[in-house]
Amino acid sequence: MSTPYPLQFQPEFKERVWGGRALEHFGLTPPEGHIGEGWMIADHANGTTKVLNGPLAGKGLDEVREQFGTAWLGTKGVSEKGGRFPLLIKLLDCNDDLSVQVHPTDDYEALPPGELGKTEMWYVLDAKPGAHIIYGLNEGVDREALKQALENGTVMDTLRQVPVEAGDTFFIPAGTVHALCAGVVVAEIQQNSDTTYRIYDYNRPGLDGKPRELHVQDSLNVTAYEGAGATTMKTNHAVPGEWLQLAACPYFVVEKGLVTDRWELRTTSDSFTILVVCEGEGRLDWSSADNEHLTLKAGQCYLLPANLGSYTLSGNTTVLRSYLP
Repeated sequence: MSTPYPLQFQPEFKERVWGGRALEHFGLTPPEGHIGEGWMIADHANGTTKVLNGPLAGKGLDEVREQFGTAWLGTKGVSEKGGRFPLLIKLLDCNDDLSVQVHPTDDYEALPPGELGKTEMWYVLDAKPGAHIIYGLNEGVDREALKQALENGTVMDTLRQVPVEAGDTFFIPAGTVHALCAGVVVAEIQQNSDTTYRIYDYNRPGLDGKPRELHVQDSLNVTAYEGAGATTMKTNHAVPGEWLQLAACPYFVVEKGLVTDRWELRTTSDSFTILVVCEGEGRLDWSSADNEHLTLKAGQCYLLPANLGSYTLSGNTTVLRSYLP
């Protein structure tokens, strides 16, 4: 069996009507077009990333999962439903407003075969002055009120708009109506799902010039009108060398860390660790490496195998750490 080491993947880029070119600012090389999503670590039928570095270069995450299983991904590291890697890690460039949307829970009966529900969280990497997002319904909006607003064209009046700036974080449980809006770049940690129900799309055409499909009935069915437990927080109180918890749910834990000195850490046998580099530069060393290390730069994402053991972060950088609870 290969010696475990941190895996970096070639992103799968997705063109979206609302996308732009901001991912280039992270040293990525997306293809031409309106690139809205970089799937950084993915094991999904709609996109599977391939290893960039080390002995496993060229292998897909699905092949890594099949070859090494729980030894590398952890005892909790393979989804019970569908058998795939349980998380999907993205960078999103919102050059325009996304559709107003909502995601189902795992038990929604109309889920596509093999799909999971979708609980997710966002960490805002960059936001233009005045940027905002849609984050939940206004107080008192129930199913009938939302249905009527969709029918009479006043749905925007039912939605809660929240200003955002870099460093803000948003936890979005399935059932929460939401939309990223223009001028925002985020890192997204989510369940491994590509199921989105669009409630409203501003009556705009898609990339093919035709209106994009809406999913009004499914959206009305899965929306949590009393709230699903969505939470938001500022993170400018993070302390160097200590993890600040941003989100914790049955699907993932996400923490923010400020690296200003050598920080000795280790993986555990029950879960892989994902590192998303948000800003600055640093270095990643690990115990099994023979004088090897990785240079950390903003926009990079790494999968640390559960059996990697001890590793060290150093430099001057901000990272997100994600793992399974």
